[in-house]
Amino acid sequence: QVQLVESGGGLVQAEGSLRLSCAASGSILIINDMGWYRQVPGLQRELVAVISRGFTTNYEDSVKGRFIISRDNAKNTVHLQMNSLKPEDTAVYYCAADVMTITHLGSLRRYWGQGTQVTVSS
Repeated sequence: QVQLVESGGGLVQAEGSLRLSCAASGSILIINDMGWYRQVPGLQRELVAVISRGFTTNYEDSVKGRFIISRDNAKNTVHLQMNSLKPEDTAVYYCAADVMTITHLGSLRRYWGQGTQVTVSS
């Protein structure tokens, strides 16, 4: 009953920037953590950044100082501003949200976006 729709991926040159966005919709009561993961073919999905409902943030070490995660609780959106991109950042990026829905009061469930490709060329 919850959908996460991502946008903003694409092809960019090294040292360039992209801004990813993810909007959650459905029978949402509240969203706790929201975050971004990425996955390279053949490797496990890894956490890139996470932001709590109270705006506390955590970043994977390799993106610290380059990426900024933000959210708008009123709009149920989360964003990832990616600056100084490197070829190593190339991956499919997935947004995720821990959501309590109207039909499942009292419990949080993890929802995932469909993924958006980010390709950084040298």
